[in-house]
Amino acid sequence: MYKVDKDLLAIQEARIHIEAAKEAAIELRDFSQNQLDEIVDQMAVAMIPYCQELAEAAVVETAYGRYQDKALKNRFSCEFVSKKLSGKQYVGVIAEDQHNQTLEIGVPLGVIVSLIPATSPVSTTIHNVLIAIKSGNSIIVSPHPRAKQTIQQTVKLLKEAALLAGLPDGGINCMQLVSTTSTDALLSHEETALTIVTGIPKLLPKLYQMGKPFIYGGSGNGPVFIERTCNLKQAIHDIVESRTFDHGIVSAAEQSIVLDGPISERAKDELNRQGAHFLSEAEAQRLLGVLIKANGELNAESVGCSAQELAKRAMIEVAKETRIFIYEQDYVSDHNPFSQEFFSPIVALFVEPNWQEACEKCIELLMEGGKSHTLVIHSKDEQVIREFAMKKPVARVLVNTPSTLGGMGATTNLFPSMTLGSTSLGIVQGSDNISPEHLVRIRKVGYGVRRFEECFPSQRENHSVTANEGNTQPSIEVILRQIINEIKE
Repeated sequence: MYKVDKDLLAIQEARIHIEAAKEAAIELRDFSQNQLDEIVDQMAVAMIPYCQELAEAAVVETAYGRYQDKALKNRFSCEFVSKKLSGKQYVGVIAEDQHNQTLEIGVPLGVIVSLIPATSPVSTTIHNVLIAIKSGNSIIVSPHPRAKQTIQQTVKLLKEAALLAGLPDGGINCMQLVSTTSTDALLSHEETALTIVTGIPKLLPKLYQMGKPFIYGGSGNGPVFIERTCNLKQAIHDIVESRTFDHGIVSAAEQSIVLDGPISERAKDELNRQGAHFLSEAEAQRLLGVLIKANGELNAESVGCSAQELAKRAMIEVAKETRIFIYEQDYVSDHNPFSQEFFSPIVALFVEPNWQEACEKCIELLMEGGKSHTLVIHSKDEQVIREFAMKKPVARVLVNTPSTLGGMGATTNLFPSMTLGSTSLGIVQGSDNISPEHLVRIRKVGYGVRRFEECFPSQRENHSVTANEGNTQPSIEVILRQIINEIKE
């Protein structure tokens, strides 16, 4: 009796999907933007009735988050993203300057591999599939093992709608057998043009080692500064709603609060009124025992849990209105476990005497681990806002808005996205919200508008005498030789 090697089967499946995706990508090169748009629209419409069902399935399978919020994220990807994509040109002639006689042509990359996290499995899958097809690429989805069934069902529904709208058969596929070896096979294959990795930091060393183009939707771990001129009640409301959305599982959510000294006591009172529980040292240590394993790694079983559930596990007595934990600290330290990113409704809190020192504290927080992609500021002082925007080592700055919804483009006019690029992570640099424009190459076309010698009008008379007998125009060789000689002299 032969033993079936699942790793070998997974590798074979990966190769089959790559070959099918390659053939589909070749066919898609001949699709117009209108044809691609029809497929995208049909997929988006087809997914709307399943948004809640898939959200519930994701929570059941992963035990992460809150299905009501996941359903909203799913609808955001179906409705809001597709609306934003409508009428946008990403392939073919995307820009034309008749005056300067130039063209820009969008060229699809080819085969895209998308690694989907367990935290937002459905909304991220929908988003990445829509932008891949919008930009004329084929896509292979590799699901996180913890959310495999939900992601596979999501891709199945997307593919059925896309095929009915005219997509080539290999244009969308999903791995059924998921393993480390099959992931390696997808990432390293010569036909993989680009990999999109959303919120899976353990894969970063491997991605760099592969030496192939990738986009990494980095960790959030971002601070929020509450400045003295802000609408304090609204600012606290935004932060609490943002950090507790889907039980804190969205990486773009606020991780640390930096308070302006003169309003710190009022801010703490407002946090208490809106459901915050300030942790004592003993409570913080008990909570860490739930959040972190003995080896220092994040405990996956604590991800996406409500404050009430975490309190129960850590044996912390809290009010029934408690929605979020606050742990006040003095310093940012690599050895402080509260400096890392938690996917739970927990924030660290720092108090600084003025905005200048708050600015420095935010830089420390952003640089800690080098992973933060978003900073939020609540303020009415435009000068302070501009100073923060100019000086922070961060991909995006959000002003007077919840980080979770503002970062993904729901409450701001940033491109609506479930994959938020970072400033430094990814061979394909993408600090923007990832969109179809990151999945195409821009081919520049320039028409000739002047003769070579017209580029150097001051040299025209001198060069003309060296031209060949009977030729009124100097040759390029003569002009270049003359210019080189003049440089040497």
